[in-house]
Amino acid sequence: MKIAVIGGDGTGPEVTAEAVKVLKAVAKLEGFEYSLKDYDFGGERYLKTGEILPAGAVAELRQYDAIFLGAIGHPDVAPGILERGLLLQLRFEFDQYINLRPVKLFPGVETPLAGKGPEHINFVVVRENTEDMYAGIGGFLKKNTPDEVATQTAVYTRKGCERCIRWAFEYTRKRNNPKGKRLTLVAKTNVLTYGHDLWMRTFDEVAKEYPDVEKDYNHVDACCMWMVKNPEYYDVIVTTNMFGDIITDLAGILQGGMGVAAGGNINPDPGGVSMYEPMGGSAPKYTGKNVINPIAAISAMSMLLEHSGQPAAGARVLKAIQIVTGTKMKSQAAGRMGYSTTEVGDLVVEAL
Repeated sequence: MKIAVIGGDGTGPEVTAEAVKVLKAVAKLEGFEYSLKDYDFGGERYLKTGEILPAGAVAELRQYDAIFLGAIGHPDVAPGILERGLLLQLRFEFDQYINLRPVKLFPGVETPLAGKGPEHINFVVVRENTEDMYAGIGGFLKKNTPDEVATQTAVYTRKGCERCIRWAFEYTRKRNNPKGKRLTLVAKTNVLTYGHDLWMRTFDEVAKEYPDVEKDYNHVDACCMWMVKNPEYYDVIVTTNMFGDIITDLAGILQGGMGVAAGGNINPDPGGVSMYEPMGGSAPKYTGKNVINPIAAISAMSMLLEHSGQPAAGARVLKAIQIVTGTKMKSQAAGRMGYSTTEVGDLVVEAL
């Protein structure tokens, strides 16, 4: 297995080091081989050289089975530059059309939802990752005048909808929830009557091929309410790029915060290159203090293993994480974990 590692900005390299530490340990236990190569893409390189991804970088990264990304975001770089130039660029270049976000409350982790525990918060969001508002189509007319017009066009294609929806049905079937296999489409068909009509029609047509999966629908506003009131209702959610972006942040807080949440940008096609990352961001104020929570990064490594041909290793890491959160850590908040960043990594290795 060939893995490209982009530690990135702020605390990104710190949490990445712990994820790699766990990878090394589980590879020995499970008996598989891998190679790693580090890349210095991120804010510091951009400030020094003016380039985000140098010439040939995409072609080089294409040779890997997976990319592990620590975090992107630098206080001295304007918002949007690194995100669009690296995160979105790689998603589009590698056609990572599935954004996968497991929403699982680990044992010992606090949720803001009163009376809810790990048995209630355990679902997955499948977000379309290459279309919608993120296609970058739009512009300005009469910019910086009283008559300024800004347009941002959402783009949906039948191919884009269908491949995401079909993957979500397959994933729901494979997940095989003992409570019942249910796939919920989240959209806004009553207002976005063109693009989301395409989503709904595609969903209905593909659903006919999966009679063992219950077909379900929520408007996005109803979904936000039900995620808070009855998170146990959900099995798998499939949704558009923009709505997926928003509801997965809500979901991240439900599962204990961004220090716990991990995600994958996946191209599941043969030869596809996927990228896995913690959701917490670069957290520059904690840089170098050895206090940031590495659990999300280690969870992202678990996802990388699961979807890159080592599912047993991925499951083993996930189980070890839950032992550590359930029996060792005092909190998931930076500086309040009861352990340092490196000590949490050591505890997960010990629990393997």
